[in-house]
Amino acid sequence: MLLTVFLAFVFCGAITLLLISAVAFVQDNRFFSSAPKEALEVLKPRNGELFYGARAMGWVLMILSALTILGIGVVSIWDGFRSGFGFGQFFLRFVLIFTIYKAYDMIFFDWFLLCRFHFFQHYYPEVERVYTGRKYGYNLKSQLLKLLVIFPAASALVAWICTLF
Repeated sequence: MLLTVFLAFVFCGAITLLLISAVAFVQDNRFFSSAPKEALEVLKPRNGELFYGARAMGWVLMILSALTILGIGVVSIWDGFRSGFGFGQFFLRFVLIFTIYKAYDMIFFDWFLLCRFHFFQHYYPEVERVYTGRKYGYNLKSQLLKLLVIFPAASALVAWICTLF
């Protein structure tokens, strides 16, 4: 259980690195497809770099983040095999990692970074009017759907696949 919680926190850190890299350094609008439609409509393309080498540094950090996320999956599954996990233990591990991540996403990304700290608006000031006055992010319904339906279903599927081996 301790390893599972640790992996969940590392997962949250990797996702944070991914977000910061995409928003602050790479600044490619293609990475913001989950933003609300009204925000996407006002986003302006960023042709110049924040500083020399920012995009290259951002891509390196994004690749490291993706490899970390992949590593978390490998360690989660490998340790489960090593420990003789059954379906319930695999399911609990995956659903716990996803639940901790989604709670972090909803609290830290949507509420704190977007609505309180204005992180995204700092790099994309044209979206300020879209988010002004919001007490929470823009996609609570989507977030709850992932938390309560999609992530448990994905966890069950991965747990079932792991028990086949």
